[in-house]
Amino acid sequence: MSSTQDLDYPQILFQYNNGFLVSKIMFTACELGVFDLLLESEGPLSSDAIAERLGTSASGMERLLDACVGLKLLGVEMKSEGAFYRNTELSNLYLTKSSPKSQYHNLMYYSKTIYLCWHYLTDAVRDGKNQYERAFGVSSKDLFGALYRSEEEMIKFMYGLNAIWSICGRDVIAAFDLSAFTVIYDLGGCAGGLAQECISLYPNSTVTIYDLPKVVQVAKERFVPPEEHRITFHEGDFFKDPIPEADLYILARILHDWADDKCMQLLAKIHKASKPGGGVLLVETLLNEDKTGPIETQLYSMNMLVQAEGKERTPSEYSKLLTAAGFREIQVKKTGKLYDAILGRK
Repeated sequence: MSSTQDLDYPQILFQYNNGFLVSKIMFTACELGVFDLLLESEGPLSSDAIAERLGTSASGMERLLDACVGLKLLGVEMKSEGAFYRNTELSNLYLTKSSPKSQYHNLMYYSKTIYLCWHYLTDAVRDGKNQYERAFGVSSKDLFGALYRSEEEMIKFMYGLNAIWSICGRDVIAAFDLSAFTVIYDLGGCAGGLAQECISLYPNSTVTIYDLPKVVQVAKERFVPPEEHRITFHEGDFFKDPIPEADLYILARILHDWADDKCMQLLAKIHKASKPGGGVLLVETLLNEDKTGPIETQLYSMNMLVQAEGKERTPSEYSKLLTAAGFREIQVKKTGKLYDAILGRK
């Protein structure tokens, strides 16, 4: 039987108290281009050389590099001339802009947007509302009007979302055999990262990205090549505008934005539009039924508090919403990655 004396409280508190420092060190190294420079260099570089090439102070850069070594984001080699720094495999894969699995844009979105909302977490808990007005001085009555408050912010969000699907999109699309669904609508499909995974895994399928007109325009210009004819676009607001008939509707990171009543409204609309035998695929990060975690999902749910109108849910909560909307044969698949999948059929 354990006691409080078995717990190393100072170490635990140190880790929790300094979590935001760890994040900002990684964000800063990404923003300054440390990992990109070291990827492009022919070998390890000294802190002075890195500072000179990136236009920073020598003392500040040395401390940043040492902190990155402590966080296992960089390696260091001591020579007679001093310390020389290099990327780790992790930083090459996820923190450089040129990597296919780069999380650079996602990290910059956290650094420049999410962190500012989290500054007002106490207010969010008190009010039960997102914090765009306090953080950015914009009304959040139109949630995506606040989220996409400028074209730059919208593009940043789109790059960040595609970065997520680059590391876990295949897992959620492969969670169930979707080969029987050939006409697919990705509602809120944004930049098309998940649509790309879908047509790659199911070459006989076509995917229509249904999103707001300004999102569709940027997706066409920047993210989906015009020669990719299996991905098409539909401009509209799926809460207000008609939803065309399809075999399968994908809702990836959509329902967690909204309260239960809005989720029910959307799911009922999808059920009505769906072909007989058609389905809806929910892609969300799932809470444990007993409230024990996962901690990542609990943190995402807090983020929904400061950024949106919804929350993360348990499998049974999503199943209840789907059943109430008329869907049946509901299946849940845990992927072991950031996001899981739930499939319901009409």
